[in-house]
Amino acid sequence: MHPLRSVSHAVALFAALVALASAGCASVPPLPPKALELNRDGAAALAAGDLSTAEARLALAIEFSPRFTEAWVNLGYVELRRGNFERAKKHFAKARDLNPDLPAPHHALGLLADRRERSKEAEKHYREALKVDPGFVASRVNLARRLFQRRAFDDAREQFLRLTQVAPEVPAGYLGLAECLLRLDREGEADDVIARARARFGDTPELLMLVARQLLRREAYAEAEEILAPLTHDADRPRAGSAWSWIGVARLARGDRRGARAAASEALAIDRSDEIAGEIERHAR
Repeated sequence: MHPLRSVSHAVALFAALVALASAGCASVPPLPPKALELNRDGAAALAAGDLSTAEARLALAIEFSPRFTEAWVNLGYVELRRGNFERAKKHFAKARDLNPDLPAPHHALGLLADRRERSKEAEKHYREALKVDPGFVASRVNLARRLFQRRAFDDAREQFLRLTQVAPEVPAGYLGLAECLLRLDREGEADDVIARARARFGDTPELLMLVARQLLRREAYAEAEEILAPLTHDADRPRAGSAWSWIGVARLARGDRRGARAAASEALAIDRSDEIAGEIERHAR
């Protein structure tokens, strides 16, 4: 897996979990207790994938309290899950207009723009959410991811760095920060971030992938392959493919062209668009 896809995969997975949690925002009195209950139960149905039940409960919550911002956001998530982008936008915009001082509606509009591959628009909405609440983790994650994807590495580095402070329990901040530093040729700083992350989180598969790449940079090819080999059996198929790609790099670097081609073939069997594996196949002929 290309480093861009590696960090995007990690942060995208975390962002999806946070977005789902944010879809079940609690609210405060004087909202009617029944509206609160229906919103909570609607968010639970949304999380379980029962969109019809979620819609019914959330619509009722809004009927009890038409200005219930969180219920409008959640109803928008129902339509987003269905792929009804215009209806989702209508609900998210309604929530934002009702209360622009909450981060969730801005974030939801960012997610919608993300789904439509409207990068600049998504970034704008995520920044609006962070203006309202700099501690809104989901928007920080997604803004950093978007900046990384368009290769604005220094800006992405800044956002990932802030993420490590506002949510130090989240590995994605450290992973993204290390990837940005590597892209900026600040390897010593990247090494320090990786070391701190390992001390905090242990040897997670994502961190082991970075450790292996550290070893490859230091020409410790055998040690890198030893770390990568177990990851080729990872249940996460993109990560397994990425491990095969880096094994191919290690083998090619020490002159094992046949072994490099075999590793590249394994990676491409998982992901035909794997750029690293494609390069290995071309160079190992």
